[in-house]
Amino acid sequence: MRHTLIVASIFALSLLAPAFAPHARAQDAAQPATQSLPAPFKVVTELEKCIFHIFQDSKGTYWFSNNFGEGSGLYRWDGKGSTFDHFTTESGLPDNGIGKIQEDRSGNLYISTYTGISKFDGRTFTTLKPNESEPAVTEVKLGPDVLWFNAGGEDPLAVFYDGKSLRKLKIPTTADGDAHYASLPRSKYPNAKYSPYDAYTVYKDSHGNVWFGTASLGACRYDGKTFVWVSQQELAFNEKNERTFGTRSIIEDREGKFWITNTRHRFDMYPTEPATEGAGGLRYIKTAGLAHRADGEDEDYTFIMSMAKDKAGDLWMATYGAGVWRYDGKTLTNYPVLVDGKPITVFSIYNDRQDGLWLGTHEHGVCKFNGKEFERAKF
Repeated sequence: MRHTLIVASIFALSLLAPAFAPHARAQDAAQPATQSLPAPFKVVTELEKCIFHIFQDSKGTYWFSNNFGEGSGLYRWDGKGSTFDHFTTESGLPDNGIGKIQEDRSGNLYISTYTGISKFDGRTFTTLKPNESEPAVTEVKLGPDVLWFNAGGEDPLAVFYDGKSLRKLKIPTTADGDAHYASLPRSKYPNAKYSPYDAYTVYKDSHGNVWFGTASLGACRYDGKTFVWVSQQELAFNEKNERTFGTRSIIEDREGKFWITNTRHRFDMYPTEPATEGAGGLRYIKTAGLAHRADGEDEDYTFIMSMAKDKAGDLWMATYGAGVWRYDGKTLTNYPVLVDGKPITVFSIYNDRQDGLWLGTHEHGVCKFNGKEFERAKF
């Protein structure tokens, strides 16, 4: 089953950082001697074949990275030329395995890596780490300036940047989490250095809440004080045996309903009529999503790796091997993603500031939507 293979491949990440001799920009002769040099980088003409993450900053610059296998660092593209600036650990990054990229209101970038969060101010990379002597908090004043990151490690934690420092948020344990640890005791699996509470995805909803989509426990919503859960069983994409594939994507549609990982159902988290009491106290109504086969078997659009919403409010849902599906609220349209006439595997979909749609893929770099189909991006 391809879903099992994907899980195995994503957990089996090897982070052997390749080295190179980077090219630095010449230092301005008038620059004060005490000022730090800009981060050195290497100019390259191609991206890696495996690109998982795409981000466009407020200046219009694009950033590309992957966190698979050895990791290849971070690529910067000005949106015009045919070359890329390639940053790695030699540039000041703490690791070449790169995850999510975010930006604050001042234009600083925050880059998730396997060994820390890196802040890029346009010149240099600075590694941020939580103060280990400071206990994890339980309440956070949420707002647009608070940035969230995967915590990693074995403890039930999330990590956030409050504009001043990197801090830890304690996630209360659940019965499902306890059962997971019991099924994989560290005494028997000493190399299982992860937490089932750690997030595949973090999503800020339109009401200001933060959602964590976890690998094993479903999705939880945090309002700054309280955690409430939609369990893994509720999110199952196969009605026969309640299999899930981790909660990798969360998004609200134009009606304010939530799609979480799959298309079999959607959730009304703020109902105006009597609601079902969900696991962990979260009140919601679970309603039908897209039409599926009556026998409950998997379909090509059952499981969603990544989702984006365009300016018209249409949902774009990227599957692992069945292309991209567009849902305008009434009609479901499939856009196969092909290279040399063969379908390829997709990891993520990203909507840029110009409403352009990009795909990160496992073996074919990045693809872009040309208005009719997704094709390999031309730089």
